[in-house]
Amino acid sequence: MVKLKPTAQAGEGQSVIPAAMEAFQGLADLWQLSTEDQLLLLGSPGRSTFFKWKKDGGSLPRDTVERISHLLAIHKALEILLPETRAADGWIRRPNAQFNGQSALDVMRGGQVIDIYRVRQYVDAQRGG
Repeated sequence: MVKLKPTAQAGEGQSVIPAAMEAFQGLADLWQLSTEDQLLLLGSPGRSTFFKWKKDGGSLPRDTVERISHLLAIHKALEILLPETRAADGWIRRPNAQFNGQSALDVMRGGQVIDIYRVRQYVDAQRGG
């Protein structure tokens, strides 16, 4: 599985927040998320705001940073549970009995932080965390 690491270094004068967006973009690429899915997972910011974040960085709302944190934790847990890259990255699209037959991505598309957190709790529990 590809390791997602922010490029911002301490002491370089860069904010952690653009690094969070960069990490999210790496995850979105791995999971092959559509723009619409990215918007939903980030809390439905305006399209122009979203594209500004992608292009220029800038300050992200606390809610958005929390969402990214949960998504990255899900990715890390899957990396531990399913070391095969394709299996781990495909897991979010497969139906899951724990989610009443929905995929993890379907659950997270609910648009609320709690929807993402629900998936995080599940994968954390599966890895014993």
